[in-house]
Amino acid sequence: MRHLPTRTTRTGHRGLIGALLAGLLCTAGATVPAAAAPPAPAPAPRAGNGLALTPPMGFNNWNSTHCRAEFNESMVKGIADIFVEKGLKDAGYQYVNLDDCWAKPQRNADGELEADPKRFPNGIKAVADYVHSKGLKIGIYTSAGTKTCDSVGLPGALGHEYSDARQFADWGIDYLKYDNCNNQGVDAKERYTTMRDALAATGRPIVYSICEWGENKPWEWAGGLGNLWRTTGDINDSWGSMLSIMKQNLPLAAAAGPGHWNDPDMLEVGNGGMTDTEYRTHFSMWSVMAAPLLIGSDLRTAGPETFEILSNHEVVAVDQDPLGKQGTVLSSTDGRWVVTKEMRDGSRVVALFNETGSAQRISTTAEAAGLPKATAYTMRDLWEHTTYNTAGRVSATVPAHGTVLLRIAAGNWAAHPPAVELGLNGSPLAEAGRTAALTTTVTDLGRTPAAKVSAALTGPAGWQVTAVSPTGAPALPTGRALTTRWQVTAPAGTATGTYDLTLTARYRSPAGTRMRSSVPFQAHVVVAPPAGDSYLSDLPRLSATNGWGPVEQDTSNGESKAGDGNPITIGGTVFAKGLGVHADSAVEFYTGGACDTVTAQVGVDDEKETRGTVAFEVRADGRKVASTGVLTQAMPAQSLSADVSGAQVVRLVVTDGGDGTDSDHADWADLRITC
Repeated sequence: MRHLPTRTTRTGHRGLIGALLAGLLCTAGATVPAAAAPPAPAPAPRAGNGLALTPPMGFNNWNSTHCRAEFNESMVKGIADIFVEKGLKDAGYQYVNLDDCWAKPQRNADGELEADPKRFPNGIKAVADYVHSKGLKIGIYTSAGTKTCDSVGLPGALGHEYSDARQFADWGIDYLKYDNCNNQGVDAKERYTTMRDALAATGRPIVYSICEWGENKPWEWAGGLGNLWRTTGDINDSWGSMLSIMKQNLPLAAAAGPGHWNDPDMLEVGNGGMTDTEYRTHFSMWSVMAAPLLIGSDLRTAGPETFEILSNHEVVAVDQDPLGKQGTVLSSTDGRWVVTKEMRDGSRVVALFNETGSAQRISTTAEAAGLPKATAYTMRDLWEHTTYNTAGRVSATVPAHGTVLLRIAAGNWAAHPPAVELGLNGSPLAEAGRTAALTTTVTDLGRTPAAKVSAALTGPAGWQVTAVSPTGAPALPTGRALTTRWQVTAPAGTATGTYDLTLTARYRSPAGTRMRSSVPFQAHVVVAPPAGDSYLSDLPRLSATNGWGPVEQDTSNGESKAGDGNPITIGGTVFAKGLGVHADSAVEFYTGGACDTVTAQVGVDDEKETRGTVAFEVRADGRKVASTGVLTQAMPAQSLSADVSGAQVVRLVVTDGGDGTDSDHADWADLRITC
C-alpha cells in the first residue's frame, strides 16, 4: 500500500491513499503458514468496562463511501432502517458507526466538536436518537492526534480527550473508533490510555476500538485499555488484501477473548472487488477468528447474495460464541489451510480454506481438531445448512479461493446421512480441440454406508464430457470410493480463459433419504507459449492475485485501477517491459513443459522513495526454483534466473519483507521466458 509518514498520518488509510484437484492430503500437524508472523502473544488483560463480551457487530460507512457527500444523515438513518427490515438486527448486528468526515473542520469558540451542517443538519444527537429508536446503537470516529486521517484535516482528540469523550457521551454515543493519524510522535500507549480514562470518566458504556494499525503490537498491551484493536493496516476490496490481513491476524489468537478482540479491519463483503466465493471465505475466516463483524458495503444497493452472506446465522454464531476463542491454524501446507475454533458447547468449528487458484482436497480429523475419540461424529456444513455423520475424517475438495466451514461434535450421529467427499484428479489445463483425461471420486466419509451412488460431470455448452468407466455403485461402505474416468474436450477455437466444470454426486442414506452434493472446478483453456524468447508480460496469465490493485502490464503498480501505474523504475533504471505488482502477489503462466528459463531484473520500484521491502521467488509446478531474499527500495535491480524445464505452470511470487506490506511495490522488470 502507499506509505504516508508514520508519525503523522494513517499508513494506508483508505480515503487518503485514493483508494477438487489432485489430491495432496493436508492433515493437521503440518507447518504453520510460511508467511512471516509474530510469535503467539501471551494472553492480554481484559479492558475493565465489561463491554463487547462477544465481538462487536454492525456497520461502518468508510469502505463504501469514504468522505464522499453521500455519507450523511439520510444514509445513516437508512442503514438503521435496513438493519431492521432485512433481518440484520435479528442476526446480531447492533452498531451503526460513523467514520471520518462527520465533523466541521474547526472546533467552535468553546473548543467543542460540531457536526458538518451539510451532512448532519440536525446534529449527531438527533441521529443517535433515531438509531436508538430502532433498538440499535451508534458509533463515532476520531483520531488520537491533532487531526483525523482525511486530507481535509478535521479536528482530532489529542489534548481534548476528556471534553470530547464527554461530548460523545452527551450525544448518546455507544462506540468509539480511535484512529492514529497526526499523533505528533506521542507514545501510543499514552495516547490510548488517556482516551480510555476519559471514556471511563463519562460513566457511559462506550465500546473502545483502538485503531493503531498494529504498529506497536497492540495485542501485547491494548487488552487492558480497549475492547478491540486493529492488528494490521487498512483492508481494501481485493483478494490479495484480505488474504494478507488474514495471515497477519491468525497467529494472534492468544490475545483475544471476551471483552478484548483482535481486529483485522472491517468487512468488504458486497463491495464488488471479490467474487461471492471469496466473500464467503472473507466472512467465514473473520468469524473463525472471532473478529468484529462491521459491514463495509452500502446496504442500500446491496444484492441478495450480500445479505445472504452477512445474515448467515450459523456462521455468525461461530463469531459470537460466548467462549470467545479465536481460531488457530492446524496446517497450511501449499495454501491448503485447516483452522479450528473451540466452541462453548464442546464442538469444534473447522475451516477448510483453499488459498490457491485451483480446487484442492483439504483434510484433517475430528481428533486433530480437538474432539475426543468417538465411534462417529455429527458434521454440520454451515453454508449448505446440512448435517452429516462422519467416521472421523473431515475432508472436502474446496473450490479455488473457497472455504468449507464445518461444525463437528461427538454423538447423535446415527440419524444423519453419511458425508461424502467429491474429488477430481488430473490436470485442469487443456488446449482447445484436444482431449484431457480426468478422474473423479466420490468417497464415503460416514460411519454408515451410502447407497445408490452416482456421479455426473458437466461442463460449458459445447464441451464434450464423456464417461469411460462406470458412473454408479450400488453402495459405498465407510472409506470406499466410486472412481470414474472422463474425457473432456473444449471445442476448437475456444478462447483462453477459465471455464466451470461441476461434479455432482447423488446417493441415499440408510434411511432412504435422497442426498445430492456438488462441487465446482475450474478448467483453464490454455495455449502453448511460442518458441524462442518472449516477454512474459505479453503472454496470457492463468491467474493473478495482488495485494493492492491489479497486476500491471509494463508499468508499476498503481494500487487502484488498471493502468494507473508509472514506468517501471528500479535504482534509477527505467524498464519498458515487465509486471508491476504489490506484495503479497502471485502470477501464474502456462508453460506446457516446453520452456527452459525465466529471467528478470527485480526490485522495489523507485516511486516508493525510501520505503518497501519484498522478496521474490519463482516456482515451477509448485517447486521453488529461484528466490532473492529480502530486497529494499535502496537496492538496485537484482538479476534473477530460474530453471523451469519441464514445468506445466510457472508461478511468480512476491511476499513482504517481514515488516508488513506498506509500500511494497515490486517490479518484475525485463521479465523473459525461453521456450
